Amino acid sequence: MIKIGLDANGGDFGVNSTVPGAMKAIEKFNDIEIVLYGDSDKIKPLLTNSERITIVDAKDTISMGEEDPFRAIRKSKESSLVKAMTGAKNKEVDAVVTSGPTQAVVMAAHIIVKRLPKIERVALCPIIPNRDGRGRLMLDVGANVELKPEHLGQFAIFATVAAKEILGIENPKVGYLNIGSEPGKGRQLDKEAFKYLSNLEGINFYGNIEGDSLLDAPVDIVLAEGYGGNIALKTAEGTLKAFGRMLKDGIKSSFSAKIGYLFMKGTLKKIIKNVSSSEVGGAMIFGVDSNVVKAHGNSNADAIMNAIKQARTMVDKNIIDKVMEKLPENIDIASKEEEA
Repeated sequence: MIKIGLDANGGDFGVNSTVPGAMKAIEKFNDIEIVLYGDSDKIKPLLTNSERITIVDAKDTISMGEEDPFRAIRKSKESSLVKAMTGAKNKEVDAVVTSGPTQAVVMAAHIIVKRLPKIERVALCPIIPNRDGRGRLMLDVGANVELKPEHLGQFAIFATVAAKEILGIENPKVGYLNIGSEPGKGRQLDKEAFKYLSNLEGINFYGNIEGDSLLDAPVDIVLAEGYGGNIALKTAEGTLKAFGRMLKDGIKSSFSAKIGYLFMKGTLKKIIKNVSSSEVGGAMIFGVDSNVVKAHGNSNADAIMNAIKQARTMVDKNIIDKVMEKLPENIDIASKEEEA
């Protein structure tokens, strides 16, 4: 039985989305147990099905607008996020799902669960939509501001394993997000990263990709440093939302547009489903000694259920151990720096 810890207080809607999401997951998967870390007084009235669900009382919540996540984690020992991460650290649960504030989640995973051996950076890795309806992995999208080529190599190996096991892609292509497709493009880091990734065993390196192909990528994995990756991802998300609003306004603008919508309704719903964050689950926190999934802050019950599904798959496919097997010793930057 796979045991998943859920930060029940986290996110914009707290228990109102996490508890229904947990119950939906229990109904869908008969091989999981869920531990709800949250305010028991608020959880119990909503828990109409407690089969394979237990509660660990945690009254405190780390706010979505927390300005100092490090301080909050250190001081909020009774918060649902800290208790869930502590459960993962102590191997009381096999995975953690949370829709709490991103930086606090990354920080908690880093300082409570701890990094894996041979891993120098923690990365945030969401599944992004693609035109063909099959997701793509993108990392890093906000956990790091500065990276070395070797860090990107670690991310590429992790994502290659994850793409094979979670997305079912046999030989995933790895692309590097850059300002041009040619090898000589970009900053010094970008040039060094291209050279390093081109010679790295264990990955299928495609080369550079540009931002205009992010949602129509010829690759299965998009590598980026956290600053640029975060901007690119949020730009893509914002563009999709703006296009949706423009489309809605256009449909309302005339009678003929409304008639056209009736014919296109099924196709449009399929497109919306393909790009909806509630369908893909959440972002994996790579580099720590447990399976952690960060769901979107505004996740509804379906999004929470899909994030639990994603965590279940990570445990079932033994992602962490397979990544550690693939990481070569010579990628261990800490050892290199100590020797130097």
